[in-house]
Amino acid sequence: MAGGTYHYAIVGAGSAGCVLANRLSADPACRVVVLEAGGPDRAREIRVPLGFIKLAQSAYDWKYRTTRQPQLSDRELFWPRGKTLGGSSSINGQAWTRGHRLDYDGWAASCPGWSFDEVLPYFRRAERRVGSNAGGVYGTSGPQFICELRDPNPTTAAFLAACAEVGLRRLGELNEADNTGFSPTPVTQRRGLRHSAADAYLRPARQRRNLTVLTQAHVQRVLLDGARATGVEYRDAAGATQRVTVSREVILSGGSINSPQLLMLSGVGDPEQLRVADVQPRHELVGVGANLQDHLACGIVVHCPKPVTLFAAESPAQLARFLLMRRGLLTSSLNEAVAFVRTDPAQAAPDIELVWLPAPLLGYKPLGGVIPPPAHGLTLGVELLQPDSHGHIRLASGNAAEPPVIDPGYLTAESDLHGLLVGIRFAERLLETAALRAYVGAPMAPWPGKVDDAKLATFIREQAQTAFHPVGTCRMGSDDAAVVDCELRVHGLHGLRVVDASVMPRIIRGHTHAPTVMIAERAADLIRPSTPN
Repeated sequence: MAGGTYHYAIVGAGSAGCVLANRLSADPACRVVVLEAGGPDRAREIRVPLGFIKLAQSAYDWKYRTTRQPQLSDRELFWPRGKTLGGSSSINGQAWTRGHRLDYDGWAASCPGWSFDEVLPYFRRAERRVGSNAGGVYGTSGPQFICELRDPNPTTAAFLAACAEVGLRRLGELNEADNTGFSPTPVTQRRGLRHSAADAYLRPARQRRNLTVLTQAHVQRVLLDGARATGVEYRDAAGATQRVTVSREVILSGGSINSPQLLMLSGVGDPEQLRVADVQPRHELVGVGANLQDHLACGIVVHCPKPVTLFAAESPAQLARFLLMRRGLLTSSLNEAVAFVRTDPAQAAPDIELVWLPAPLLGYKPLGGVIPPPAHGLTLGVELLQPDSHGHIRLASGNAAEPPVIDPGYLTAESDLHGLLVGIRFAERLLETAALRAYVGAPMAPWPGKVDDAKLATFIREQAQTAFHPVGTCRMGSDDAAVVDCELRVHGLHGLRVVDASVMPRIIRGHTHAPTVMIAERAADLIRPSTPN
């Protein structure tokens, strides 16, 4: 049914929302509704691991863009976010990386209960590691399938050998407590197909009669009765306004863009900013939309003299291999191996991530999709793991159909440009190793090759892109600027939580899907003990 009363309403069927839908509806006496603005996850490009490169700016993407970034040559950056069941876990590169122990111990300094040792059981509860599990790092009986790539590119083995050649540590498993070192990338795949949060959590639960999943249900605002959330108002596929009410909680799981936007549309945020957007303030929380953090990345792109890269992934032979055996280039996640690097040995944790992509990644076309490569090539991406630059999300207007203003504030802290410079210099060393000599050819435009620091800084400003990891816009904490408390309840309101990547106080040293699943697994336990009989 479209309307009605439930115990819980979950807004967003992404990495966090799918977890919550499964865990909360496991109690047959508990009625749960999930509202997803996108449609079903039926596109074949979602199932084919490499197909995600075609989903950017499609119907499965929110198609967000940032404001012009003065420190990035005044460019607007494209920010894809999943708009379908599974959310961004249905359109991402499938990497499963937890981050570093110090990430979570840092969270726990202001939010007790979130240290690495305390969140580790929730990672393990989610994980079903198939294949190698050196040291018992992963869980093996959870819903989320995690494995090695079935058919890694031959250049990926050469990259791993290059990492060893320059003295980096080979990790037994990437997700050890200290992830300093290099490894193939564990991926969320099952038998050569993507295994999204919808596959892992939502699909098995949809047979339950107490779980309702509404697609093309774009939530417009949270309904508040004084200081209590009582439900949500949404627009259905026909454009009609509908309502659902809740007896216990509304849970926002829309991600780091949509969750703060929805709070602000509901009158929760900085009153001054809300009035500018013609929204009547209902509850003052100045931190809503602030503290936006993202990993900025810049890639070295070179020609590959051997025809072994993903350039030929869509050939008839590769398509047949995928269809018949679930193998071949189409099973690639694109980001096939990573190295987490301390560019200063005195550092306690990595500051740079190097990402190996056996294809030339040249950016995005203005009207959708990636720029097609001209020839076989390789990319070594450099990501700044702990940026000092922060930005914000704000309303463009009080119209829920209008995208919010996204200003990541890239490179507003000078230290971030220096960090990327140092990281690219390290990446250049890797590409000069004997291990990679057979595969690394001439620079591929726009990469200029080795240049001085001034020209390299210009290249970064003109070419750096998001690594698709926005977090922090509804951060947890107990200070005046925090949006949710350490149990993810919105400060000053009852029956309203935020459970997604927006609650992270600080961005992690890794990709953000796995930590978001962990947050939702822990949130399910936080919610259930408080549930009245």
